[in-house]
Amino acid sequence: MSVETSLKAALDEAPVPPAPTLWRMNLDLQVKPTWRRMLTGDRPTGPLHLGHYVGSLRYRLALQERIECFVIIADLHVLTTRTERLEELEANVREVVLDYLAVGIDPRKTTIYLQSLVPEVLEIAWLFMSLVSVPRAQRIPTLKQAVRDLQLESASVALLSYPILQAADILMVKGDVVPVSKDNASHIELTREIARRFNRLYRPVFPEPDSPIGPLLVGLDGQKKASKSLGNVILLSDDAETVRRKVRSMFTDPRRIRADIPGRTRGNPVFIYHDFFNDDRAEVEELKQRYRRGRVGDVEVKERLARAINRFLEPIRQRRAYFASRPALVDEIVYEGSRRARAEARETLQEMREAMGLTHFRRGWTS
Repeated sequence: MSVETSLKAALDEAPVPPAPTLWRMNLDLQVKPTWRRMLTGDRPTGPLHLGHYVGSLRYRLALQERIECFVIIADLHVLTTRTERLEELEANVREVVLDYLAVGIDPRKTTIYLQSLVPEVLEIAWLFMSLVSVPRAQRIPTLKQAVRDLQLESASVALLSYPILQAADILMVKGDVVPVSKDNASHIELTREIARRFNRLYRPVFPEPDSPIGPLLVGLDGQKKASKSLGNVILLSDDAETVRRKVRSMFTDPRRIRADIPGRTRGNPVFIYHDFFNDDRAEVEELKQRYRRGRVGDVEVKERLARAINRFLEPIRQRRAYFASRPALVDEIVYEGSRRARAEARETLQEMREAMGLTHFRRGWTS
């Protein structure tokens, strides 16, 4: 049996993932006629969480049914803020791939690839660096935020050039749509500037990608953003009891010290999660009405939320376990996707060299 045949058989036998277009996600994504390819991805810093699903994964699931999709596991980007414990990356990459497969990303429709297996992207990034000034790179808002949040003494050259490498990731496959969260929108604007400048200086090669903005899911502790580094997330791989424990600890309306005091549902993290993950809309509306009138306690509201999230996560857990029991298959998905992505990178790099006139000593050279 060929690798392609065995992959198809394994995917066909996998448990069915949760539907990505349930009412709770409010996803009404209009696909523009100009959208031909999507690129998005994640740094392999550990398993993904519900915030990833709300902000990005559901867009990928919708778009893989409409256009060609590439999803990058950006392991080289990890080096922008971390130079130790790099031996953990291999396990982290597998965790991320398992989460992709668990939610329903289909490698027959979406190319899943590992950034470091496509070395051409570094040369593309180097060529793009000549088009970006240092002051422009320093204006990226997330640069100062990363230095502050990670308590770095200063930004490394890798961190400063991170958005340029990200532009190379996107334009390497000529991605014209990049779903991002609000805090990454400035990176895509720089990508558009690089594409415009290259096209103007040399010849039209690259699209200027659109970037639909996904929402940020609030953290369990009421913080503005759910983040693994803050420890305020529910992982896609969390078991049922862990979900119940985390939900019980969730931040609610701080002014409500008794169940008979009317509470606020707007901006309340527990109800934000109900809106996204509870598939029983009637139950959500009933709980909101009772909460506003002071006729239901936080304990009951949280218990129902935990049940709803576990209903959502159960098919994801089943698919994750299915693929986790087939590690060779997971590895082959990464290898095959990386081969496809590398072919795209080589073609794009050759087109760039020709446009720029960087073809000297190329005809007689074989590597």
